[in-house]
Amino acid sequence: MASPHDRFPLLFAPQRWEWAGVDCRFSTTAPEDRLVTNVHVVGFAGDRIVLCRDARDVWFLPGGTREPDESVTACAARELREEAGAVLRGPLHVIGAHHAVSDLPAPYRPHQPHPEKAWLWCFAEVSIEGAPDNPDDGETVLEVRAHPLDEARRLLLTDGPWYPELLTLATEQRAAGTAPPL
Repeated sequence: MASPHDRFPLLFAPQRWEWAGVDCRFSTTAPEDRLVTNVHVVGFAGDRIVLCRDARDVWFLPGGTREPDESVTACAARELREEAGAVLRGPLHVIGAHHAVSDLPAPYRPHQPHPEKAWLWCFAEVSIEGAPDNPDDGETVLEVRAHPLDEARRLLLTDGPWYPELLTLATEQRAAGTAPPL
């Protein structure tokens, strides 16, 4: 079987995220904890994937920025609650990370590393327990739903062309049991 790098060319391609001022590249190698500024979760509710829809009509995976001294797991749990009204029902498993280098003069927040940083992508079993918290400093989530894989892959195209490949990789890792828990 071909390597993930060969099978998922959009996910592994070098990327420029202008909104964050970074050049980044995906890897299945987990970054050092000190570099992780953001944590995002492919949340499995049974065989469905939890997605959020914001006011821009973009579907996205729950996740966001770590707070000072916050663990990866605590960040994932907080972001799931805030954006999806969801709760972790199992351990986080690392899919990989976008390793990034910023060209901005300072970090996004003072406690974050700079210029190197990483966006961590995980999967976990979750359950939707209520409405999103929608904190004032976050996205306004209008809708949360758990979708079958094919529909989730289609909907996430509203957020970027490589998201379907990330979902496929997460689903394969989950099925194979190849991603160890954090």
